[in-house]
Amino acid sequence: MNVPTMAEMIAQGKQPEVLFWVGAAGSYDDRAKKITRAFVKVLHQAKVDFAVLGTEESSTGDAAKRAGNEFLFQMQAMMNIEVLNGYEIKTIVTADPHSYNTLKNEYPELGGNYTVYHHTQFISKLIEEGRLTVNNTTLKGKRVTYHDPCYLGRANGVYETPRALIRRLGVGLTEMKRNKTTALCCGAGGAQMFKDAEKGDKEINVLRTEDALETKPQIIATGCPYCNTMMTDGVKFKEKESQIEVKDIAELIAEANKL
Repeated sequence: MNVPTMAEMIAQGKQPEVLFWVGAAGSYDDRAKKITRAFVKVLHQAKVDFAVLGTEESSTGDAAKRAGNEFLFQMQAMMNIEVLNGYEIKTIVTADPHSYNTLKNEYPELGGNYTVYHHTQFISKLIEEGRLTVNNTTLKGKRVTYHDPCYLGRANGVYETPRALIRRLGVGLTEMKRNKTTALCCGAGGAQMFKDAEKGDKEINVLRTEDALETKPQIIATGCPYCNTMMTDGVKFKEKESQIEVKDIAELIAEANKL
């Protein structure tokens, strides 16, 4: 897809406008890779000069920190900061709210100071600057509900930007009863991705999917690869996968623009 690494850019004497932090899910999970590709297509369409770290990118340490291993988090963070500062990175964009939160709020105290955008914020910025337009006829009339990622919403107060992008698509956006500050977690945050629900409890992703189903959506829009996984699993549990799609906002933008 013609995505250069920072090492390749520096070798050519270039400094990209922005570093795209892909994240673990976007790098390794087959479903999340589609989100990564969709966002790259959007960046290409807007003619954004960007690069990735490639094999030099490591875990931000988010999962280790949430699970209580502060020592491992600091080891992982310091390693990344050394790489980022070595390349004189100033601006980072990521499609993963967990990476967004960690890079933006927790790296500064360890010496990593960057301007960090969630991909919905960056796409919105591109539209405002006239570098990207969105076709609002391809998905026109579709019934959509949006799930707030915890680390984008409650942790960072980003509620309106993703919704504004969804509305640009000409779709019918219907809110779940629990939304914005009262939105229910999908069940993946805080390192919960790697464990089952407590005995006797219903899986949180199923509870959240039930919230979504009440809006009778055709599409459940997400802004996080982990939320995407959890909501997709919830839709499958409810045996609704033939009727409802779970898609990242970047995928919806790419689809609308036929990328």
